[in-house]
Amino acid sequence: MNSMKFRRTAIAVAAAALLPFSLAACSDSGDTKAAPPAAGDEAKTGGSTPMDTTPAGDQPFGAACAGVPKEGAGSFDGMAKDPVATAASNNPALSTLVAAVKQAGLVDTLNNAKDITVFAPTNDAFAKIPKADLDKVLADKATLTKILTYHVVGQKLTPKQLENGSFETLQKGMVNTAGSGEAYKVNDTSNVVCGNVKTANANVYIVDTVLMPK
Repeated sequence: MNSMKFRRTAIAVAAAALLPFSLAACSDSGDTKAAPPAAGDEAKTGGSTPMDTTPAGDQPFGAACAGVPKEGAGSFDGMAKDPVATAASNNPALSTLVAAVKQAGLVDTLNNAKDITVFAPTNDAFAKIPKADLDKVLADKATLTKILTYHVVGQKLTPKQLENGSFETLQKGMVNTAGSGEAYKVNDTSNVVCGNVKTANANVYIVDTVLMPK
């Protein structure tokens, strides 16, 4: 009789000792199934990350683009809102070109033109011309007009079209372009240093050498 009581007591003690472990195991199992994925894991799988669908080929390119103001009227966004002569006037690197356009009386002509391309020489491009020669050109409105209108094509050109192109200018001469990717030349002499810049009525390719009509 005493032996039976001892066995029952031992079984009860053992059961009581094992119960907490059983409950803990069940609790862990339930938590594992119900746990949501961590925010970091969702980011890794791209579950809710929006994809960038902006076409890379439609953006400005070139080393000199870094010098364009990041904000304001002279930035890429600011230039896109204005017609080309006005947009250029807000870009510090094009101040000599803007002065020449004003001297030739071409501001309204360029601003009112529809869907054009402008190869815009930088201040450094004009600085390559000896000062005496540049002053002579600036003083001769007819010659200046011919040079400036030679930098304008009567259609909006994409970088793809520049890969191997020949285009008539407003001056009635032809410009030839070649290149690929982010490296293009105009007439084999002038490099595009910041290309595919948008204005309200034009695509602008900023170049490092002034183009001379043939």
